[in-house]
Amino acid sequence: MAEGLRLDALGLGYAAAVVSAASMLLLGIAGNIGVYTGAVAMMQQWHMFFSLGLLGIVAGMIEAAIIGFVFIYAFGLLYNGFIGRRR
Repeated sequence: MAEGLRLDALGLGYAAAVVSAASMLLLGIAGNIGVYTGAVAMMQQWHMFFSLGLLGIVAGMIEAAIIGFVFIYAFGLLYNGFIGRRR
């Protein structure tokens, strides 16, 4: 990255939310056809609302999107804060 380049924290957060939700959807589909059962079991332990039913997949997608957005948005803000202090 160039010196002093700031991140668009909001855009980064939205991108993380979309990727997180899509990943949860793909994992739900894979789990329903019997693939990646170990990963599905881990997601069921780590996420409160994820399960292999339709409602569980949608709830897991929403939960993953919110968590992904919050963490990556906070990362972008923190990064921009450090860039601002370096000048």
